[in-house]
Amino acid sequence: MGDIDVVVTGAGGFIGGHLTRALLGEGRSVRAVDIKPLQDWYQVHDRAENVVGDVSRRDTCAEVLDGGADEVYHLAADMGGMGFIENNKAACMLSVLSSTHMLLAARDAGARRYFYASSACVYAAYKQTDADVLPLREEDAYPAMPEDGYGWEKLFSEHMGRHFREDYGLATRAGRYHNVYGPHGTWTGGREKAPAAACRKVALAVLTGGDEVEIWGDGEQTRSFTFIDDCVEGTLRLTRSDVTDPLNIGSDQLVSVNQLYAIVEEIAGVRLRHRHVPGPLGVRGRNSDNTRIRKELGWAPETSLMDGLEATYRWVYDQAKAQLDGRPVTC
Repeated sequence: MGDIDVVVTGAGGFIGGHLTRALLGEGRSVRAVDIKPLQDWYQVHDRAENVVGDVSRRDTCAEVLDGGADEVYHLAADMGGMGFIENNKAACMLSVLSSTHMLLAARDAGARRYFYASSACVYAAYKQTDADVLPLREEDAYPAMPEDGYGWEKLFSEHMGRHFREDYGLATRAGRYHNVYGPHGTWTGGREKAPAAACRKVALAVLTGGDEVEIWGDGEQTRSFTFIDDCVEGTLRLTRSDVTDPLNIGSDQLVSVNQLYAIVEEIAGVRLRHRHVPGPLGVRGRNSDNTRIRKELGWAPETSLMDGLEATYRWVYDQAKAQLDGRPVTC
């Protein structure tokens, strides 16, 4: 395919689309790769070399890295919110194929830097049984008991990246994303995460005159949520650093799901009744300890949940309104 500065897999997805935009903004040449048809990409950037391809196949990985690359960002994975990963464990674990084949291709092509998008789902479940959870440090992934399916694949692929660095000299980096949200993300269809789901439910209530929203469980489960701009910034900083161990890339602002909905309602200017229903919940509490990222990179995610949700709600509201009006929507 020829020389290129950067290859981004999963570029047709939420984080990949924003990352591609940021790299193009730096003046880099970017080969953006995703398995979805181009019309289904969340963002399509005309200045990128956009490639539809399945990076679970080794020959595809070799093709997209033909000519080499300065940086490789491997974000491609079969994933979604709690409702998806709880019910698609085998599909999530099959992402190990793309993780394996992209590492092999990057090694063979002589890539200078390789970033792997890991997840807070690698953390041991027994450390996340209380809503008032202690922030998770990077070392809390062991002894291992990650999220079943999705978390195991992420933890294994982190290890594989480490061994490629040790055995082959490929400069691998891994960032553990904590619940990334923002505009131009999945907001409907079953793969959306809690912030987008909350924005959609509140927006539809506003648009249709509804007075209640459904929340899975009692709503007292806790999380921290990371705005997309912080996620991209952390990804770029980590990739270009000398830090070889995985780092948290996440907000440390802990809230309950009930509080999350209350913030969205405040942004929308409404108060709604909360109807609690059964649904996949995941761990009881999860938060990011940002001690190490501050020490290693001199930086940590800083966008407040209120500011991030305001931008997200406005975008989701517009999408929901377009859907109700019968106009084209994103994702």
